[in-house]
Amino acid sequence: MMELNDKYDKLKLENQLCFPLYACSKEIVRSYKGILDKLDLTYTQYIAMLVLWEKKKVNVKTLGQSLFLDSGTLTPVLKKLESKGYIKRERNSKDERNLEVTITPEGEKLRDKALSVPDQVGSCVNLSGEDARELYKLLYKVLDSVRKSNE
Repeated sequence: MMELNDKYDKLKLENQLCFPLYACSKEIVRSYKGILDKLDLTYTQYIAMLVLWEKKKVNVKTLGQSLFLDSGTLTPVLKKLESKGYIKRERNSKDERNLEVTITPEGEKLRDKALSVPDQVGSCVNLSGEDARELYKLLYKVLDSVRKSNE
């Protein structure tokens, strides 16, 4: 970020921390496209599957919180994943308000096909392991701070 010399410098694009975060995120997600097309997944479907591969079963509210997605964005993603046979959505038998998502055997098979995705995307980023770990820590520090200020 540049030194601020006059009152309008803070309104320059080059002085916005949010802009390189936004642009970087957009470009990284774009780099996933060709890789995920081979799996017939969008980026949002992929990150939902990441959670489901780990947890196996999760309620929709928790999944949305994990992915920072509202139900209006998440619902069509889950419907599409269900139509592909990767997940199953069911109401909780003890609490009908609670919708649970469970990975299917077909969804588990997809996990093996996705094993190369992180390495393929990582090769596009071109950071040393140390720089990648530091960036990861800083991004989660920012994310946690912004999340707390938005509560």
